This record gives sequence, structure tokens and C-alpha cells, in this order.
Amino acid sequence: MKKSNYSVALLGFGTVGKAVARILSGETRNHMRVTHVCNRNIEKKRVDWLSEGVTWTDDFGAVLGSEVDIVVELIGGEEPATEWIRQSLLAGKSVVTANKQVIARYGTELEDIAREQQRSLRYEAAVAGGIPVIQGLRDGLSGDRLFRVLGILNGTCNYILTRMESDRVSFETALGEAQELGYAEADPTADIDGFDAQAKLAILTAVGLGESVLVDSIPLRTISTIEAVDFVYAKRLGSTIRQVSRAEREKDSQIIASVQPMLVSTASTLAQVGGSRNMVVVEGDAGGETAFAGLGAGGSPTAVAVVSDLESIARGKSEPLGNLAKREPREAVGEFVSPHYVRFVISDRPGIIAALAGVFSRHNVNVDSVLQEPGWSKEELPFVVTLESCGAASVKSALKEAESFDFHQRPPLWMPILT
Repeated sequence: MKKSNYSVALLGFGTVGKAVARILSGETRNHMRVTHVCNRNIEKKRVDWLSEGVTWTDDFGAVLGSEVDIVVELIGGEEPATEWIRQSLLAGKSVVTANKQVIARYGTELEDIAREQQRSLRYEAAVAGGIPVIQGLRDGLSGDRLFRVLGILNGTCNYILTRMESDRVSFETALGEAQELGYAEADPTADIDGFDAQAKLAILTAVGLGESVLVDSIPLRTISTIEAVDFVYAKRLGSTIRQVSRAEREKDSQIIASVQPMLVSTASTLAQVGGSRNMVVVEGDAGGETAFAGLGAGGSPTAVAVVSDLESIARGKSEPLGNLAKREPREAVGEFVSPHYVRFVISDRPGIIAALAGVFSRHNVNVDSVLQEPGWSKEELPFVVTLESCGAASVKSALKEAESFDFHQRPPLWMPILT
């Protein structure tokens, strides 16, 4: 039921929580006020720019037992966040969350509870920061039948890769810069190994393609093995490198999905996305391609998405945001067929190309080209082989056989080439 004034409880008062509170403290938000802030070590979190009437507590029970209208969950992680969202909905409170892992794994169950309680569960901030992609898919493209979603969903990875591209710095240097700027956590594993984007892709697949996939079934590959030299060869191929999340629905409604570094053409829209920005491109039967782009990370952009969800609730939109797929989650199946980039670092000697060509031939993989930049030491010589379109499994099995050769100085790196 629409009201004239709404009380809001913030669970978590970190970077995003403070940014949300700042926005809600503005003069134009008189219909919505923060009444509770719940956080560990609450005495260290108090600020003097919020109303004196705010209840500061480290006890979630104090929020649950209050008359708060909307709970904003910003603590992250699966637990206790999932249980706190569940309890809030059952207590008759609407919920706004930025928690990608909770929505990716438990979103359907939580949306069902929200409907039963006639309350709202909204999570625009869980996918792409300040980009309104969930709302766009749910409302703006509801007239189309989407079959593909493609995107850059992790600002940390995009910052690292674009720094490596622009100044040929090492992965370690770019990661250190990202950590200094606050884009990357002290433990960046969730970002660079793809777990963050994996959860976001699962949400987009459910909302956009109408198919629910098991989060952990989406294959991942890290960006940490990429080196500056790969951008040299990518440029020769008219491409650059991005961490790409993609999912496609097959004719039998099965979903093929992955999160991994890929070569993308420098003429493509994905190649133009730099720094910590995000982009989502969807394709439908009738409307063709539609792109959403903007700041995908940081406290302020994420807070904008959170407050936008709060305003939607204030306008009387009580239904859950995304209408996640109702079908039981299934595993992502199959594999994409595409050309591939393979970079070797070897101790040079005659016969290496022939030996590798023989391996690829035995696995029914055709070599398209061989590239070798001059000026490198023969003891650690990088060169690239590009492969004609084939499945990833064929490439992996060929490289497994090639591991037995003693000329490798580092494990080969392979990436699909997005076409």
C-alpha cells in the first residue's frame, strides 16, 4: 500500500550504506528517512550528519521488531544476509538489496515470500551498480523474447585489463593500483577469478532470458594469467581483451554460459568500455541488440540504484523487481563454439610449430595463423597460434596433450575470440 512517508533501516554502513544515507538526507527526500542503522561495532560507525532520532544498533532484532517500512541490506555475503532478508519480508517489510550472491542463489524463494506478504523485493544494485539494467529488461524489453546476454560485469577486472592495455603494465601492477583506488578488495579472488560476475550473470539470465541456472555451473576462467604481451598480440589481431560474461538460450531452452577473458574486436562496443565501467548487451528476436552502459562499481553509483529502488516502492510498486524465472534452476550446459587465441612461452628450437600443429590436428582443431613478435629472448619466447572455430573442450584436450613437451617455459594461455 502506498504511503506518504517511509521509514528506512540500513543493514550495513560501509561505503554504499553511507552513500545511501547521504542521498536520503537531501532536502528532496522528505518522504523517506533513515530511522535505523544496524552494523557491527556500531559506535565506530556513528556520524553526526544523520538525524538525532536515528537508532544505531548492532542487533538485527531491534530492526525486525520496529515499525520500519523498508529494510536495505548492504552487509554482503550469503549469511546472515539471506536469513535477514527472509525474516524482514516475513515481518511485513519490503527489502532493497545490493547482494548479488543472495539473489543469484535464493532470489526465486525470496520473491515468492515477497509476493505472499504483498511486499517488494528489489535488487537493481546487485548486478551493474548504477546501470538500470534489471528495470530495463523487466519493463523496457518485456515485449521482446531475448535469447542472448553479453556483458562486462566486473569493474575491477575491467580497470585492470584496460590499464594493462593502455600502458602495458603487468597484471600485478594494475591489480595493486585497483586496490589503492578502492576498486579491488585486499583479497581480489571473487573479482579476478570471475565469481562476482558469475552471480550477476545468473541473475541476468533469469530476468532477461527467463531461464534459471545453477550459479556454480557457469564455467569460470581467471584473468590473472594474462600478461602485457597478450595485448601486443591482441592488437595485431585487431582486438583487445576483456572479461566477458555471456549466456545464450538454445532452441531446447538449455543455457550455454561462461565468464572468462576473451579477445574482442576493437570495433565492438565492449572494447570501448574502459576503467571501472560496466556494459550489458542483450539481443532479442524482434528488437535486435540493446546496450546498457555506465558506472558499475563504487559507492555512489550503487547507492543511486538502491535509492531508485526505494523510490519505486514509494511510488506504490509493491511487486518484486525482476520476476525471476520460476522453473527449477538447471545447470548451464554445452559450450560456445568460437575461434581461439593460444599464447605459448617456449625455449626455442626447431620443430616446435610442427609438434604443436600435430597435436591440434589429432584433436580435429585447425590452425588459422601463427604470430611471433621479434626481439624476444629465445629462452623465453612468446608466440601465438590462432585456431579456427571449435569447442573449448577440443582446445583444452589438445593443450593437455601438449603439456608433455619440454619446451614450455610457462603454461599456455588460451582465450576464445568473440565473434
